[in-house]
Amino acid sequence: MYTTFFGLNEKPFAITPDPRYLFMSARHGEGLAHLVYGVTEGGGFIQLTGEVGTGKTTLVRTLLGKLPDEVDIALILNPQVTVLEFLQVICQELAVSPPADGTSAMALVDALNRYLLDAHSRGRRTILMVDEAQNLSDEVLEQLRLLTNLETAKQKLLQIILIGQPELREVLAKNSLRQLAQRVTGRYHLEPLSRNEAMRYIDHRLKVAGGVGEIFDDRAKREVHRLSRGIPRVMNVICDRALLGAYGQETRKVSGKLVKRAALEVSGQASASHALKWVAAVLAVTALGLIGSSILKPVVDEEVVPESSTSEQPAATTPAPAIVAEDTAGAERPDGRPEFGFERQLVAGDLGVTRQASLAQMLLLWDIESVEGVAYDCTTLESYGLSCLQQRGSWSLLRQLDRPAIVTLVDSGGNSYQSVVTALSDSEVEFMVNGIRKSYLLADVSKFWFGRYLIVWRPPNGAAGAIAPGMRNVNVLWLRESLATLGHEAIRIDDDQQYFDTELEAKLREFQRRHRLQIDGIAGQRTQILINSLLALDGTPHLSHDG
Repeated sequence: MYTTFFGLNEKPFAITPDPRYLFMSARHGEGLAHLVYGVTEGGGFIQLTGEVGTGKTTLVRTLLGKLPDEVDIALILNPQVTVLEFLQVICQELAVSPPADGTSAMALVDALNRYLLDAHSRGRRTILMVDEAQNLSDEVLEQLRLLTNLETAKQKLLQIILIGQPELREVLAKNSLRQLAQRVTGRYHLEPLSRNEAMRYIDHRLKVAGGVGEIFDDRAKREVHRLSRGIPRVMNVICDRALLGAYGQETRKVSGKLVKRAALEVSGQASASHALKWVAAVLAVTALGLIGSSILKPVVDEEVVPESSTSEQPAATTPAPAIVAEDTAGAERPDGRPEFGFERQLVAGDLGVTRQASLAQMLLLWDIESVEGVAYDCTTLESYGLSCLQQRGSWSLLRQLDRPAIVTLVDSGGNSYQSVVTALSDSEVEFMVNGIRKSYLLADVSKFWFGRYLIVWRPPNGAAGAIAPGMRNVNVLWLRESLATLGHEAIRIDDDQQYFDTELEAKLREFQRRHRLQIDGIAGQRTQILINSLLALDGTPHLSHDG
């Protein structure tokens, strides 16, 4: 509503966590450093706490976009579960094959232990991250402590990061949980922003949204900090309402007085008559804008094609899927049918399918006919020469890897759904359900995606392991020839093309740097997938132009 008026590309103070808007204050920088430490170091617990709205979830999403290739993360968003349910969710997050007795905690722990040992042998590390951890029961916390007993002779197999509100510190201070508290190797409490940080925070978010020039004067920024006590989420709500009020008054400068009135509106302390006046002003400005645009906009009924044109008519094609924007319940489309918001369609089962069904649809994208009745999993796909990459990342990473993906969407109730993404642009995402493709606004979908994805890919020579310096095998030859094809020729001083020498490592690092991958000189799965995508091999589906 007010974005065009202020020259913004989008609303700068949305309360949905978005890593693009992360303001790296000294406190947030230290908090992120503690999370990174938890990912890079093995063993024990890392504890991150903070008041509601201080930016814990935003830090988590930022971390998920920076994970190394060799790290697998299980993210628990709804910790109000029993011990058995908790273990089942961990196994589901890590795609651990369920044991025959899926209702036995001991069987689930044994299956998890086997998975962790196998991951460790492949050079992978596993992180368990629990959000809203203050809601964990004492029984589940004790089970968490027991999970840290899964170890080799030298290191723990599972790193655990607990994220929660200040009450988490009180929970872990219980005498009954002292054994767990002794295993916490890193603690950090995220404090609200200082006044100077809050002022820079407001400028930062406006700049990210495309703002030019000062919209909030200094007094307004100080008022935002005072009234919000430096809590970012409260600041966002007040600033958003203040921009709406300024728009209603047709002023492009937000004053301290406007901020005070906005805070009253947000807190519900404003009188009904005052609130109605503000809403009426906004609606009046909006109506004038609509009227003005209708007066100035020329009317075009249809495209006019000159009769003398000799261009051929285009062949009939399947219409592009309509973009479905988030809408309110009860709205109607032009055809008279109800238009449901994205989450309502998700909950209704219009988008989510089972893991087996989603993998079967992925096979179709590889031009492989699925067999009815087969319970597809990643092990089954190996018979087709395919492999699964299950990690966490961002939309930009999926665009870079350029492969259809199965994403895990989580509704507001904590329920998860598997959905197949077949196309992705800067503003839209396309899903395929039972062969039907539907497109949605990326901003709507992002509210329900926490970064978990699965990509099906075809590893060179059927082996999905990392290719590292010092190795000598046919996959090293594949890497050498692929980099040469992509313009990264690695010189050899002898005929041993299958040996991973320092010159090949240097060329690989150059490739990783150019494509903004982790620069480690090791061709992990992400690096191999990107190489395959750039080689544009026949029969390989792509996000950018599949379908």
